[in-house]
Amino acid sequence: MRIRIVDAFTDRPFTGNPAAVLLLDGDAFPDDAWLMRVAAEVNLPETAFAHPLPEGGAADWALRWFTPTTEVDLCGHATLATAHVLRITGAATGTIRFTSRGGPLTATAADDGSITLDFPTAPLTEVEVPDAVPAALGADVVSAHDTGPVVGDLLVELADETAVRSLAPDLAAIARLSHRGIIVTARADDPSLGHDVVSRFFAPASGIDEDPVTGSAHTALAPFWAPRIGRTDVTGLQASARTGIVRTELRGDRTLLTGDAVTVIDGELLATG
Repeated sequence: MRIRIVDAFTDRPFTGNPAAVLLLDGDAFPDDAWLMRVAAEVNLPETAFAHPLPEGGAADWALRWFTPTTEVDLCGHATLATAHVLRITGAATGTIRFTSRGGPLTATAADDGSITLDFPTAPLTEVEVPDAVPAALGADVVSAHDTGPVVGDLLVELADETAVRSLAPDLAAIARLSHRGIIVTARADDPSLGHDVVSRFFAPASGIDEDPVTGSAHTALAPFWAPRIGRTDVTGLQASARTGIVRTELRGDRTLLTGDAVTVIDGELLATG
């Protein structure tokens, strides 16, 4: 079985967020335990599994995502990686329609090779800053927002870009919080560098201490920052060690996420059962 590793939300190898992509034969997913074992073996932030659906339906491919320890409801970078593989292999052309635990999703490639995902916008609810959060982050918090059941994270605003970049959080403390993970964000110090906001994402309870670039987080970052910046298009830099750029456009209850992807490994999975 072919397995590819794709760096997403970047146009350079060894940056962005790596995802494994497996295009499956047949019209159903294999046993959940096998999917989980493959994701644990690959040990990347996400492994995506997709199988084709019958023609004429509401979607073209069924898609699921797994971290090394659990299945997730929504994942941007592994969807981008999957769309990239489908496009470069000729398995799909035009707009690709996915069915997923996060609802219907689409991916559309542009002439320059970038791919735009159409995702649900996270419904933000401002909440009191949990007492444990500033201590876990080691930073003062400006505001906090719940991102709703699908994304399932806590979005935390810090004072400035320096505060986001310099974080050295207590990951064990973050893992004990009730949310899946924490999105930490601030305005960019210098928007002339090509990004409006910066962020980082920590989800140790899901097997990801720090995610390099998180597409699903930007479905919350877009509605958070668009009214503050005064535009519907917001470009985010995820300030992890690998870094990555996510270009967003807020369209009401949908958010467009645009990025590039590059294949870095193309191999064969020998243990298929």
